[in-house]
Amino acid sequence: MDFYIGLLQVIGVHTLLGLSAWCILHTGQVSMAQGGFFAIGAYVAGMLTAMAGWSLGPALLIAAVIASLIAIAIGFPALRVKGLMLVVATTAFAEIVRLVFFNLKWQVQTPNGPIGPDGGLGFGGIRYFPANGWSGLEILTLIWCLVAGVMLVLWLLDRSRIGTLWRAVGEDEVAAQSAGINLTAAKVSAFGIGGAIAGLAGGIFSHYTTHIEHGNFTILLATFAIAYPIIGGLKSLLGTLIAVVFIQGVLIEGLRFLGDLRSLLFGALILAIMLIRPTGLLSAPLRLPFFNSKKNTPVGDGKTGARHA
Repeated sequence: MDFYIGLLQVIGVHTLLGLSAWCILHTGQVSMAQGGFFAIGAYVAGMLTAMAGWSLGPALLIAAVIASLIAIAIGFPALRVKGLMLVVATTAFAEIVRLVFFNLKWQVQTPNGPIGPDGGLGFGGIRYFPANGWSGLEILTLIWCLVAGVMLVLWLLDRSRIGTLWRAVGEDEVAAQSAGINLTAAKVSAFGIGGAIAGLAGGIFSHYTTHIEHGNFTILLATFAIAYPIIGGLKSLLGTLIAVVFIQGVLIEGLRFLGDLRSLLFGALILAIMLIRPTGLLSAPLRLPFFNSKKNTPVGDGKTGARHA
């Protein structure tokens, strides 16, 4: 039972991570910075509860706000570039964040001994849940309440003016700008909201694992983050959740006996989605290459060759 509770916790946190990338992808930008925002949220929330004695709620809020502010700060210069250069710039940011925490050594004395980040040894002793008697099921409930809350907020945003602006920018920047849309404001707002969600996810992650280190925030984490909404489809929040369940529940855990072959299957999955359903699982009717669900109709009338209207 504990295994399934732990797996559902992982799925919940990765759903938040995927939703954070969903915001940015909605504007047509591909960012690899989500792992960096996730790490910032993890370390900030962990330090506030373990070192400063804060309660979990305010710690998660501050972690999300700080991650959001940093996302906005890097959003302005990063969004001066597009496409591959944006991917490179945000990847560099995520690596800088990871290396900063790899070298961060800051501990305080507590009744249980020194607690805080210890460079390459990581940051342990984040014991808020055990110290307050939280069970695995209660932690799971908290995580999925946060997932439901974030999905509700994004669902409302998607149907508001903000969501309309994001979609317009993502579909055609030139047309959006000619219609008077501020491209920078739309993109930076997506970065800020996505950063806040990633920071929130990181804060929860550090508390249910109780120990974090720089190796938790590699480029693979950012790859997962953008893969979830791409596979699930940007037109459906539920698609991101389904993609996380399949990748983390089936591909990563269910096929653990395959070892490193799972990486090949992960790549093959993305390739198959791009060929069969390029807009994601829940974005459009199924399309198979070389096949058409509709019967072929003649171009001409068979006699004069005139085209039908």
